[in-house]
Amino acid sequence: MRIDIWSDVVCPFCWIGKRHLEAALEAFRSEHPGTEVEVVWRAFELDSAAPRHGERGDEESAAQMLSRKYGMTLTEAEAGQEQMADRFRELGLGYDWRSSRVSSTFDAHRLAALAADHDLADQVDEALRRAYFTNGERLSDPEVLRRIGVRAGLPADAVDGMLTGDGFGDRVRDDTEAARGIGVTGVPFFVFDGRLAVSGAQPVEVFGQALEQALVGRQP
Repeated sequence: MRIDIWSDVVCPFCWIGKRHLEAALEAFRSEHPGTEVEVVWRAFELDSAAPRHGERGDEESAAQMLSRKYGMTLTEAEAGQEQMADRFRELGLGYDWRSSRVSSTFDAHRLAALAADHDLADQVDEALRRAYFTNGERLSDPEVLRRIGVRAGLPADAVDGMLTGDGFGDRVRDDTEAARGIGVTGVPFFVFDGRLAVSGAQPVEVFGQALEQALVGRQP
């Protein structure tokens, strides 16, 4: 079974959804030993116009971005971010929303694509999310991306070549076009075996049901 997941590494619901899917997968694998499940991460930029590193030094905080985008007061946006941090803590995750700064994730997605070719997709995905949410780092910063890639086990020369060139950019754009082609307007978005779609950070039980339905659909 294959699960394609469209996600952005600065999307809080994407990390929550990932944890819920992981819990559902753990139960599914115990009930169906021998059933192989491949998880494929697909790129989706929530804000393709977000500034890239070096373009400006006044990047918005996540709360400021939400306030501007949805027309709420900054106080309301900050309260929402604190509620999100509470949800993160329930899952053993950290969210320092006061330090987070919104910037382009295009190069982060390129790094993730490189990692997928080296069977390190999940390690890099986790490191990118932790860098943004927990450590308040800018994922458009080449030094941050280089450190994440090398620490995850990617060859340093491959990471450097990707960061100084345009490698894997086409793959990021292809993922975006594929998402548009199936009507994806928000993330996380999960497609089980190319047939069954689940949108959003659904509860563990919903992902468990999706896995069972996808398995039944594979039967002759």
